[in-house]
Amino acid sequence: MAGAAYGHGMSKILFVMTGAAHWTLADGTLHPTGFWAEEAVVPYAALKEAGHEVVVATPGGVVPPVDRGSLAPEANGGQEGADGVAAALAAFHELAAPVRLEDVDLDDYAAVFCPGGHGPMEDLAVDAVSGALLARALESGKPLATVCHATAALLAATAADGTNAFAGYRLTGFTNAEETGAGLADKAPWLLQDRLVAAGAAFEEGEPWAPHVVVDRNLITGQNPASSGPVAAELVRRLA
Repeated sequence: MAGAAYGHGMSKILFVMTGAAHWTLADGTLHPTGFWAEEAVVPYAALKEAGHEVVVATPGGVVPPVDRGSLAPEANGGQEGADGVAAALAAFHELAAPVRLEDVDLDDYAAVFCPGGHGPMEDLAVDAVSGALLARALESGKPLATVCHATAALLAATAADGTNAFAGYRLTGFTNAEETGAGLADKAPWLLQDRLVAAGAAFEEGEPWAPHVVVDRNLITGQNPASSGPVAAELVRRLA
């Protein structure tokens, strides 16, 4: 169906991204964050290479802030990796001119992708506009992909009966074990894995920090930064 419905060649892909530069911790402290660079640039490069167009949308149309921590050598396997991510980020020109999430018409896009970072935990997880868009994307049958903390955006998607639109779906995201390893689990106001389970999703946990992708119908989810490449590959395959 997808091939016939959306045609081949270049498609427009919507990147739903965070506009939050901080994550409010349990004690009210503002932890600096944003989107995780690798999770945005790896899928961006894969989609552009496959001939697709990318449009960035954020709540209110604010320029998505990058999590500075995601640019550090220790987050990218060394200085060379960090330089590569910085260069890829500089080439991602669409980041500078996002559209307002409120103005998005899903019919214009062949797929939706949400990169992570702690930012989505702050805004997209409770954004009704984003939630409604993702629920529509799920219903439309178009590929919908999230990586890492961006799976939090699914928490804002409510079905007509008040339940979560993704209840009963197999999915993954940043795990409690990974949040603990990152040193923020005890400071977090809530944990992503717990919330997704409470929302009725069938959460599938892979090894910490290792690539892990779960595909259920048109929903493609990746557990962590290392899953960005495999999620992008699956998305590109679906659009071919």
